[in-house]
Amino acid sequence: MEDYLQGCRAALQESRPLHVVLGNEACDLDSMVSALALAFYLTKTTEAEEVFIPVLNIKRSELPLRGDNVFFLQKVHIPETLLIFRDEIDLCALHQAGLLTLILVDHHVLPKSDMALEEAVAEVIDHRPIEQKHCPPCHVSVELVGSCATLVTERILQGAPEILDRETATLLHGTIILDCVNMDLKIGKATPKDKKYVEKLEVLFPDLPERNEIFDCLQKAKFDVSGLTTEQMLRKDQKVIYRQGVKAAISAVYMDLAAFLQRPDLLADLGTFCQAHSYDALVAMTIFFDTHNEPVRQLAVFCPHVSLRMMICGALERSHSPALQLTPFPTTHPDLQAYLQGSTQVSRKKLLPLLQEALSAYSDSMKIPAGQPETVGASVEQVDKGLDRAGNSLTPGLSQDEDDPPLPPTPMNSLVDECPLDQGLPKLSAEAVFEKCSQISLSQSPTAALSKK
Repeated sequence: MEDYLQGCRAALQESRPLHVVLGNEACDLDSMVSALALAFYLTKTTEAEEVFIPVLNIKRSELPLRGDNVFFLQKVHIPETLLIFRDEIDLCALHQAGLLTLILVDHHVLPKSDMALEEAVAEVIDHRPIEQKHCPPCHVSVELVGSCATLVTERILQGAPEILDRETATLLHGTIILDCVNMDLKIGKATPKDKKYVEKLEVLFPDLPERNEIFDCLQKAKFDVSGLTTEQMLRKDQKVIYRQGVKAAISAVYMDLAAFLQRPDLLADLGTFCQAHSYDALVAMTIFFDTHNEPVRQLAVFCPHVSLRMMICGALERSHSPALQLTPFPTTHPDLQAYLQGSTQVSRKKLLPLLQEALSAYSDSMKIPAGQPETVGASVEQVDKGLDRAGNSLTPGLSQDEDDPPLPPTPMNSLVDECPLDQGLPKLSAEAVFEKCSQISLSQSPTAALSKK
């Protein structure tokens, strides 16, 4: 694989037709490995002197945010310097020159920014339900399995199993196991085909890492933020909401709140982060397991605008559906309010409706009635009225403290906005895995056991 990737970088320096195998914009482990393995296979099995290049659909600077990707590349001794990222190849220029053929893996819909490339798409391999309105008019192979790497493995073993080396087999094997949650039947992510090809890889390469070992290592790497800057930590798992001209981010941060608040230059970093992305407010939900393996969630609300911070914090503190059971956490930072969250089952997903309504209420409170002089900020009375409206107008179906589905929908990656491809067998984000572990941990705790008696 390493020699092959070196050849790919050399091919970029030449003016020649290229077949680019492109993963999705999330560039999770499945997307990255599927692109690498399929491009490697096509290169080894194509007689003509065609060049197949795997491209990671993110900027190079974003790779450190994907800890499991970084860990696995290091484990199989593939230098990151050999990889080709989206900001290192001009696909539009290649297409305009008539030199581009695209093969999509782990997605089948190009984002709006790439729609001009659709006519260059020659093949698709994906494991999500097909979206007929947006699917390119080419050969499409879609099957609802737990991992796209399963379909790539099938393609290789049915086409030319002799080209498969241990390095590539290790990548495929570990990716399927991670995507299928260690083939856990209770979770139901793995299909018979996933199971079949994991077993086939283990027969071909008996010295592959043991399943529990590689799953645990990849999971640990996915949660590890020890080497990240504050800005990277906030971007690693982030959602953005926008209401009536007010923009806020909510980030899952995988560490203890106290440690997060003690980071050097935290306030300056938060301010720079919000300013760079035009966020009016930032909510960080810290997530970790305590020494008793019990899940812990905590909140930090950063907002330089006093009235908006009051609106957001008030909405969180007063919420009864869901009830967050917040306890103020001491902090000396101005513009920052922190809380311990008593209800560990209230996820970031369940906070979103509260924050959306708080932003709308704040925006309404800032509107100036005709004939009244303009004022700066909002009064306490305005905030209180806004909070009352927010509390009364929450959509019941969104904000009820009901159980999350067993697995969350696939996060938007290279899909068009609001494209309904989050059906079928979803991806697992780091927060999603925490959700599942939280439910299992709580169900097995002594308190839960007593409550069932």
